[in-house]
Amino acid sequence: MYVRDAKNRDEAWLLDWIEEAEIEDPAFRSRDYVVALNEETSRKAGFGRIRSHNEDNRTFCELAIVYTLPMWRNQGVGAHVVERLIAEAADEQHERVYTFTTEPGYFTMFGFEPQESDRLDPQIRRRFETVRQKRESENDRAVALSINTDELTVPQRLRERFKYARPSDEPAEGEVVVEETAEDFGIDPTETTYKYDTG
Repeated sequence: MYVRDAKNRDEAWLLDWIEEAEIEDPAFRSRDYVVALNEETSRKAGFGRIRSHNEDNRTFCELAIVYTLPMWRNQGVGAHVVERLIAEAADEQHERVYTFTTEPGYFTMFGFEPQESDRLDPQIRRRFETVRQKRESENDRAVALSINTDELTVPQRLRERFKYARPSDEPAEGEVVVEETAEDFGIDPTETTYKYDTG
């Protein structure tokens, strides 16, 4: 498994999963994303993006999207997407990255720290309030978190899981997959003349 920058050929796949996950990205550009995939099968497992916000000559970086496909969850995919995105933020000279989420426990394990909204820079607070209105529900409260780009840590257990990650819809190693045939459904393929015999 590894994480790479998205390529133009990933665009349709990304758009399909963004729609499936009901993620809003009004400024979608495939080149802004990273994609996690299995190097042997090229099967994609997750994706994410950072976003730089510029206002009045002030810039801040937001970890905007991290998504793992359902069949790849709990295997360190999201952790490695986060790690790659934070490294990209550092490469773009951002010392700190913010994220706004209803799942703060996921991000605190990497070293993200909760931020009091009334102490945020006005530009960051405005973005947080926008996210809050879209994502927050009665049961899920949005939280602002941030991390210095040089302080991110990925737990070793997630590194190990990522090395051996495989989708839950893939047969286990050595498992025999029995494919169903026409006979399993009571159809005699030697006498059936149509793809769907109604006779």
